[in-house]
Amino acid sequence: MTHAPTGDLSRPLVNPAALSRWLDETLGPGPEISVERHQVGHSIETFFVIRGEHEWVLRRPPRGAFLPTAHDVLREFRVISALAETPARVPRPVAACADPEVIGAPFYLAERVHGPVIRTEVPAEFASEADRRAIGDEVIDALVEVHAVDWRAAGLEGFGKPAGYLERQLRRWSGQLELTEPFSRRVDEVHEAADWLKANRPESGPSTVVHGDYRLDNAAFAPHPPARLRAIFDWEMSTIGDPLADVGWLVTSWVEPGDPEDAVFGSLAQVTRQRGFPSRADLVARYEERSSRGVLHLEWYMVLALWKLAILLEGSYARHLAGLTDDPFFALLGEGVPTLARRALEIARGG
Repeated sequence: MTHAPTGDLSRPLVNPAALSRWLDETLGPGPEISVERHQVGHSIETFFVIRGEHEWVLRRPPRGAFLPTAHDVLREFRVISALAETPARVPRPVAACADPEVIGAPFYLAERVHGPVIRTEVPAEFASEADRRAIGDEVIDALVEVHAVDWRAAGLEGFGKPAGYLERQLRRWSGQLELTEPFSRRVDEVHEAADWLKANRPESGPSTVVHGDYRLDNAAFAPHPPARLRAIFDWEMSTIGDPLADVGWLVTSWVEPGDPEDAVFGSLAQVTRQRGFPSRADLVARYEERSSRGVLHLEWYMVLALWKLAILLEGSYARHLAGLTDDPFFALLGEGVPTLARRALEIARGG
């Protein structure tokens, strides 16, 4: 029998007193801490922690996660720790705690990176079309740096299996959907997209580090031109695999003028509709030039991205139905998830 996850909404996501004791034991005694919940983001719970001169970000899984492997903060800590000494732009890791008894779930701390995260508007300092194109260029150049990392030398042997990545993605996310459906509903379009992906799966090239959720609003920029991407966030879905999965995910979330608007897909990167931002084709061309890697079967990777996102958000919708989250965004997913799946099918059919 499948049992629904549980979560106590009355219990704080972070107990400052318990966290302070753990910090004293782990990093040495220090002054009183302050903890502030970051209100942006729906997958991992994020908090800002201040302790004297130190500013950190704390990351922990949400309550009642239906898809536990999609919220693996200790995996995230491992990969940013490995990448910290490479050209990849990651926040500096500080410490991790695997004991769920400390604050109610595993968590980790990383150095807070200050700078604008571009979600709903472009900072006024980047008003020119040249500035906006430079933002797109930086997004691609930072991704190329990630994919160029020698992951074995960085200590990521065993972090993922290089062979068979795409086949495992289809199997894993189909399994995630099976975990969720008993607590939500069956969305036929999600299953149709899975059938198309299985029937048309391409062969992968050499494996690289894969971020897994690479998009504009998962990065912080320096506050003033010229555009400089300072740090890439949200590594909980990272692995070793096909780098084109990151390209497909990025361009799927990169909205252009004329794209349909809706509460889920349209909210990912509305700002990229503005004049000056490169097109999806421009992003792909720059990636090919900078990485010396051809982007073949892009439509397949875009369908994969939308299909995975639909499954991930269906897990969030199940949490909403079970009363395990107070995030109002999840109420939109009743129609939002089928919309994503239908968009995937449109791309699969050449739309």
